[in-house]
Amino acid sequence: MPSTAELQAATFKRGAKVRLVDDISGYPAGSRGKVAVANGMTWKRYWVRFSDGNAIGHVDHTSLVSAKDYDVFVVAREHEAEEASKAAEAAANAPAESAGGDAAAAGGGAGVEVNGVFIAQTWFDKSAAARARILG
Repeated sequence: MPSTAELQAATFKRGAKVRLVDDISGYPAGSRGKVAVANGMTWKRYWVRFSDGNAIGHVDHTSLVSAKDYDVFVVAREHEAEEASKAAEAAANAPAESAGGDAAAAGGGAGVEVNGVFIAQTWFDKSAAARARILG
């Protein structure tokens, strides 16, 4: 089963049939539309014309998926949310490593896998330290 990131990887061209995956003002997730204008180099955004004739501008690329991939996307998103909750439970239930070891100081090699990519615990530790340093 493809991941949500893989399903949203391709950019949409003018005339592409799309569906919303997030609620936007006036339209719930799952609404059908057609790309009227595609623009942006680093931030991909679209003008989407919905079935009621209204067009909404600046719809973010991550809020859309191809109409034919919508059902697969919903299943993949639910599967990824389930995996993330299982990983969080496993991390919470894992025994704490003994203090004083270099492995414990470096994060112990633990981490989380998201969409097939392993994120080491050291990155989470560095992020927490930076937040503490910035926020005081």
